[in-house]
Amino acid sequence: MELSSFYSVICTAKVDESKDFYVRLFGFEVTFEADWYVSLRRGTYELALLDHAHPTLPEAYRRPVAGLLLNFEVADVDAEWRRLVAGEGLSPELALRDEDFGQRHFIVSDPNGVLIDVITPIAPTGEYAAQYV
Repeated sequence: MELSSFYSVICTAKVDESKDFYVRLFGFEVTFEADWYVSLRRGTYELALLDHAHPTLPEAYRRPVAGLLLNFEVADVDAEWRRLVAGEGLSPELALRDEDFGQRHFIVSDPNGVLIDVITPIAPTGEYAAQYV
């Protein structure tokens, strides 16, 4: 298979609110917009939003997103904590902390309950260091 693109599509009842969230807070630009679908891009990264009730989805799957975690790796997670939590007032689902497996991160959520894990890689400790290839 020759893959030319790959991106996540969030099925949501909050297309406009979600678009505003990702554009305003994460710097995505709208590349296509309809009342039921929005395509977003930031550089080479893509994300789409789809009205969960739209007939393009098989009927058995027309429900809002659940259980999704998006990782955003950034150069300075502390600066993003200050910007998103202290500055924008997003509620942390997980407070800023270091993990032995090699991340300094925090988690917030989008308007749909999609978790956004904002991460800066750090050196792993102990047993985790040997697990990296």
